[in-house]
Amino acid sequence: MQPDEWQAVRFTLAACAGSTLLIAPFGLAIAWLLARPRWLGKSFVETIVTLPLVMPPVATGLILLKLLGRRGSLGGWLHRAFDFDIVFTWRAVVIAAAVMSFPLLVRSSRVGFQEVNRRYEQMARTLGAGEWRVFWTISLPLASRAIYGGVLLAFARAVGEFGATILLAGNIPGETQTLSLRIYEAVQLGHDATAYRLLLVCVCIAFAAVFSAEWLLRKKEVR
Repeated sequence: MQPDEWQAVRFTLAACAGSTLLIAPFGLAIAWLLARPRWLGKSFVETIVTLPLVMPPVATGLILLKLLGRRGSLGGWLHRAFDFDIVFTWRAVVIAAAVMSFPLLVRSSRVGFQEVNRRYEQMARTLGAGEWRVFWTISLPLASRAIYGGVLLAFARAVGEFGATILLAGNIPGETQTLSLRIYEAVQLGHDATAYRLLLVCVCIAFAAVFSAEWLLRKKEVR
């Protein structure tokens, strides 16, 4: 593989790891809330969380571009107040991957929290444990396999992200060019050998992540 190809692979792995770390605390919090009995606004939150799964990635990218660009409400304020830009930087790659992979983390983690035996939580509360301690010592450990599976699925989805990324971050070699964008560029230029090499790398990464996630979920079912 050529140096620019390795650079795209390394950047993709780093950006996807960063996006997964970014969404983890928020995803777990929302998954835990959605696993609770019905509360006001739950259906609305569920719908918002699921939207990136069903909307075209390009449409999601356009929404992010309008929000985070220099003419957007948030992006414009960041640029004026702090001279801080998001669009067409590595930060845009991380954010696009985070938004697109967020639903997978939430959905998998939510299933894990829902399958926690409520009697254990009630017993802990009866013994004087507060909600925070119940979460860290009962709910989170018992749901850990589903959470780990969700993290791996989110990472795999981030690796394959294309539509939102190309709108929000562009395809700048050495700056925002991910593995998917490098494959797209190679196909456009007729560099089939490069495209197939990178395709193999992409398949290996995705296969390893999904296989590990399924293994964790199967182990959970056996237990």
